[in-house]
Amino acid sequence: MDVVNQLVAQGQFTVIKQPLGFIKILQWIFAIFAFSTCGSYSGKFKMSVECKDRSESDLGIEVDFEYPFRLHQVYFDAPSCKGGEEPERLFLTGDYSSSAEFFVTIAVFSFLYSMAALSVYCFILEKYRENCKGAQIDFVVTAVFSFMWLVSSCAWAKGLSDVKTATDPEKVITFISACDEQENRCRELYEPKVSGLNTSVAFGFINVILWIGNLWFVFKETGWMAAFSGTYVPSQEKQPAPDSFAQGGYAPQDPYAGSQGGYQPDYGQQGGYTEEGGYSQGYEQQQPTSYSNQM
Repeated sequence: MDVVNQLVAQGQFTVIKQPLGFIKILQWIFAIFAFSTCGSYSGKFKMSVECKDRSESDLGIEVDFEYPFRLHQVYFDAPSCKGGEEPERLFLTGDYSSSAEFFVTIAVFSFLYSMAALSVYCFILEKYRENCKGAQIDFVVTAVFSFMWLVSSCAWAKGLSDVKTATDPEKVITFISACDEQENRCRELYEPKVSGLNTSVAFGFINVILWIGNLWFVFKETGWMAAFSGTYVPSQEKQPAPDSFAQGGYAPQDPYAGSQGGYQPDYGQQGGYTEEGGYSQGYEQQQPTSYSNQM
């Protein structure tokens, strides 16, 4: 307890209060729920076959099945109702282990990765954020798990639907040849309870939402957002503000403001000789003279 309190005092677990760490905890918990509700399932259903000769009847035929739902290996014995013949051995139909095992495998690996990522967040968060390499790897893995959760949940939802059909007592009764005779009476006693399997599918799609939602918070740690935003510079930012010229010691000049003491264009930068034989350094504006003065 002293070690835990010391770590809390040092701020090691503050990331748990943030969405990045809190969602990882939810992923860890719901992954446990997903593979436990599916992988630990076992169910059964019960039927009765009442023959014309009551001594041959079997009023309590129980059929047990469980994960990974290789139903084609599940069998039961039903009376033949044909006067002393051996009971008829029948097998269920279908092998749904692929979708069920795929779903459980993704859940187990998600559980392990969530636990590992949460440990990194709590103890070596600085290295995780160093150069954004850890966050980028985390983003890629999270995206892969998001896709795999979606695929496995859809596959298991379809597989569960087929399992329900294959274990429906009303359908299984049709496999019993004795039930084809009208003098024999066949009926179901109770159906298998699949509420736990329905819950596993619900947990699967909850994990899809959690992992896809976590993509955004991991993406913000990758630094890619800043890189993308830095590639575009608005045109308004490229142009300096109007008052920046004045602050830099430059002011716009008006060539027509000579009468007001402003800037006047200097057309006489190069010197020349005047009519009196002198040398003028600049431009001098001369008034027109009359013809009589020139004479």
